[in-house]
Amino acid sequence: QVQLVESGGGLVQAGDSLRLSCAASGGTFTYYTMAWFRQAPGKEREFVAGISRSGGSPLYADPVKGRFTTSRDNAKNTIYLQMDSLKSEDTAVYYCAARPSFVIGVAKRNYDSWGQGTQVTVSS
Repeated sequence: QVQLVESGGGLVQAGDSLRLSCAASGGTFTYYTMAWFRQAPGKEREFVAGISRSGGSPLYADPVKGRFTTSRDNAKNTIYLQMDSLKSEDTAVYYCAARPSFVIGVAKRNYDSWGQGTQVTVSS
């Protein structure tokens, strides 16, 4: 399994931007479709965005469409989540995940490698 480490979380105000990074190691990065999930206190972990092996055709959850952008740099074994126009409801621990597949899955069970998470807190 690939090892994943997220970074870039923090405390921001509503309307601000933040960029998360997820660095992968221990595997062939281009074998993996990657995704971002988040988990707010008392809620289930939910899909946020996913990106294919090549980086084309990202998939986004409805609550973040038009505000969040995911990308990947295969030369750096890293994916990113650019979060703009942040809202208080975006407050959560954000996780990156990997699966050795062509298909972007939207369920937790689709992924077998996870990072430790990074906290994002948006104050209103």
